Amino acid sequence: MTDTLLLHKGFLKRAGCRAIDLIYPVRCPVCDDAAPRGETICLSCMKSLKALKYPWCEKCGKKLNSGTGICGDCQKTKHRFERCRSVFEYPCVRDAVYRFKYLGRREYAYFFAESSVKILGDYLAMVRPDIITAVPLSAEKMLKRGYNQAGDYASELSKRTNIPFCPDAIKRIRNTAPMKLLSPAERQKNLKNAFKSVQNVVKSKRILLIDDIYTTGATMDECASVLLEAGAESVYCMTLASGAGI
Repeated sequence: MTDTLLLHKGFLKRAGCRAIDLIYPVRCPVCDDAAPRGETICLSCMKSLKALKYPWCEKCGKKLNSGTGICGDCQKTKHRFERCRSVFEYPCVRDAVYRFKYLGRREYAYFFAESSVKILGDYLAMVRPDIITAVPLSAEKMLKRGYNQAGDYASELSKRTNIPFCPDAIKRIRNTAPMKLLSPAERQKNLKNAFKSVQNVVKSKRILLIDDIYTTGATMDECASVLLEAGAESVYCMTLASGAGI
C-alpha cells in the first residue's frame, strides 16, 4: 500500500510539473523564447554564451586584455574581499542580465546557477564557503521590483552546492543613488554606511558573496567590510558577469 501511494504521489508531482511547464514555460536566457521541455536554455543559443576564460585578474576576476596577474584597477585599489570570479563575459549576457534584473525573468536563475557550478566548480572547491549570501536591495527597491535577482541566483546556487544560503547575513539599511554614472570615489561615498550584518550569522565563517555584475568592486568591498567587521573569517565573491580589465 505504501509503495502504491508513493507511486501515485510521484505521478501527481510529475503531472503537476508538466502542467506548470505548459502554463509557465521556462524561458531561454538568450532568446527569451520558451526553452525546450526539461531544459533551461535553447541548445542552439548555448553556443552564443562565452564563459570568462583565463587570463583573468587574479584579484577581481575581470577578463584581462593582455598579460596576466592583477588588473590596473586592482593595482590602485585595496579590496576587502579575498578574490572574485565571474561566470560569463559581460557582452554575451548583457540582455539576459537586464531581463533577469528588471523584467521579472526569475527563472533564469536556474540556468545561471547550473552554469556557475559547471564553469566555476574549481573556484567553489577552493573557497569552501560556509555560507552563501547576496548583495541586498534596499526595502524601497525590493518593494518596487518584488524580488532580488542576486538573491534568486544565490538561492539556486545554494540548492546545487548544498552550501547554506543566508539571505539575512547582510542587509541594506538605506537606499543609494544609481551607480552607473558615478566615479569610483563617488561610488564608495554613495555606499558608505548602506549595509549592516548580523554577527551571530557570519562570525568565523567563510562567506561567498553573490551579485549579478562586477564593475569597480565598490559594492563588493563595502559589503565585505561590513561582513568582516561582524566577525566573518573571509569574504570571496562571485558574479554572473564582469567587463574587461587592463
